[in-house]
Amino acid sequence: MDAPVTGYIKPENALHLFITFATLYFLYHAIQTIYIAYFGPLSSFPGPKLRALSRLPRIITLVKGTEPIDFPALHKQYGPIVRIAPDELSINTGASGWKDLHGFKKPGQSPVFKDPFFYGKPFNGVDSLITANDANHTRQRKLVSHAFADKSLRDLEPMLKQWAGTMRTKLGEKAAAGESVDMLKYYNSTTFDIMGDLSFNEGLNMLEDGEYSPWVKAIFLGIKNASFLRAIKLSSSFGKYLVEQWLFKSQKVRVKQAQHWNYTKERVNRRLARTPERADLWRKILEKSNGPDGLTTDEHHSLGALFMVAGTETTATALSGVTYYLLRNPQYLKKLTQEIRESHANFDDITLESVQRLKYLHAVLQEGLRCYPPVPTGLNRRVPKGGATVSGTFIPEDTTMSIHQFSTYRSEEHFKNPYEFHPERWLGDPEYKDDHLDAMEPFSVGPRNCIGKNLAWHEMRLLLCTALLSFDLELCEESWDWKDQKIYILWEKKPLMCKLTPAKR
Repeated sequence: MDAPVTGYIKPENALHLFITFATLYFLYHAIQTIYIAYFGPLSSFPGPKLRALSRLPRIITLVKGTEPIDFPALHKQYGPIVRIAPDELSINTGASGWKDLHGFKKPGQSPVFKDPFFYGKPFNGVDSLITANDANHTRQRKLVSHAFADKSLRDLEPMLKQWAGTMRTKLGEKAAAGESVDMLKYYNSTTFDIMGDLSFNEGLNMLEDGEYSPWVKAIFLGIKNASFLRAIKLSSSFGKYLVEQWLFKSQKVRVKQAQHWNYTKERVNRRLARTPERADLWRKILEKSNGPDGLTTDEHHSLGALFMVAGTETTATALSGVTYYLLRNPQYLKKLTQEIRESHANFDDITLESVQRLKYLHAVLQEGLRCYPPVPTGLNRRVPKGGATVSGTFIPEDTTMSIHQFSTYRSEEHFKNPYEFHPERWLGDPEYKDDHLDAMEPFSVGPRNCIGKNLAWHEMRLLLCTALLSFDLELCEESWDWKDQKIYILWEKKPLMCKLTPAKR
């Protein structure tokens, strides 16, 4: 007689065992989900219960790009701090929120650090200013900040003025031909050419060609794709593994990433190998980079890639937004145009100093940044061990949170008529005396605020003044609803079609 086979499980018993384990697994996760939603660390914060139970609504918002609709509505219904996912809060508390999340900390006070889930490392794995830890960020910023100081930028005025003149010439050619102009494309082409020249001492020839280069197109597509990849990573641990360990490490993706990376790397290498006669940003950076704490070659590459994204698209976005709102509000366009033309007889009269003195121009740009912030979403922060207090509210540790800029600037708690364009709110108009102007920080605050803030202001003033001094603009019918856009980290912008007529003086 054969001995019984040990360890054998009948098929019907195996199926029963599988169902049992599957049921227990489901029950465990269901109980855990309900506990986190109703009894977990964030259970006291208001928000839709579905968002407390699941990341799915957050993922749907990311994929559909509906943040400019969803988030202001959530804050209007639930208040200044809203639970938008099981472990995530959206903050809309104004100046105190900016100070507590992004501001300088006292000695011994733990900072609210950047959420590594949101910020990816550069292709070479070497941190730039965006991703560096506090010590490394402080070192890099000390070496780079001198290049972006206002005095240094004024030394680069001839280069900035040259590119503004090229933009004026190219727009003039279109106007003379009676062609409609996509102002977004021309602002983008100008800011990319400027940053290429400032960083590498060579332009990208985008204004000359009148088209986006393949590299710039890849940048725009990559930003949108990053939103979709973030949604996949948020879906589950398997989704995170799929993106980080499979997709990002696949040969095809690595080749594409390398092509994009090498575009900047090659230009940085060419710039480091020579000493141009004309001054540029890198001359100032290199002056400070000698010594053991100087920038490594890999850090130069990472910073070059950062500058070509952060110092270009956002400035062009701001210019496009303010141009659109001016064209939709002709009374403000008329007043600004009058200020610019009364102060400058011709293009040669325009200087960085002359446009900086224009008070109404500054108010218009401020209102443009409020109505159409270049970075409309939140810049995620992670609460450190022991928790943190934001605007008087204690936030538990390991919570992801951010100040959602578009929602903050559209809040009736901070701004009267928040969906309307009113530059006078920045000029002390009594009607807007209760506005919380300090709730708006498009360049962020604190030790990690935008290092290129001075450059952005110079470019915005110079390029907008150049356009309005030289041309009368009219919005084309197909761009009437241009502001109705989706958000994929940045705005998914449409062509801003305008008719240009040479200004009659």
